[in-house]
Amino acid sequence: MAHAEGSVTIDRPAETVFDFLLDGMNNPKWRPGVLDIEHIAGTPEGIGARFKQGLKGPGGRRIDGDYQITACESNRLIRFQVIAGPARPVGTYRLDADGYATRVTFTLDYTPRGLARLMDSIIERTMRSEVAQLSNLKAYLEQHG
Repeated sequence: MAHAEGSVTIDRPAETVFDFLLDGMNNPKWRPGVLDIEHIAGTPEGIGARFKQGLKGPGGRRIDGDYQITACESNRLIRFQVIAGPARPVGTYRLDADGYATRVTFTLDYTPRGLARLMDSIIERTMRSEVAQLSNLKAYLEQHG
């Protein structure tokens, strides 16, 4: 199983961080690999929301990275499942309020099947890169949030 995890403390209240993360339309503001994104019409806000997302893949070509919010607890947790693309990890953002600041822990887990097992190390490296972008989230929210 491929696993990546990272944490960062953001000098913003949990509500601000939670609302920003829950709205997938904010992804391009802090994740440079997101080429395009749209909230799929007819899906709700929060649990059940689906986002059609294009990501920068190998050689710069666009790959699908659509996802759906599968669980959320206000100001505490957001869980999502990637539903389109070459790898379909489960991601979780855990938020812990600490006064005015918020500690965000981001985890990605993926169990490759079939031939995807041959790419496990590449997938895990990509997942670690995604988790490392928490520093971008911190910088953006502390400057604009």
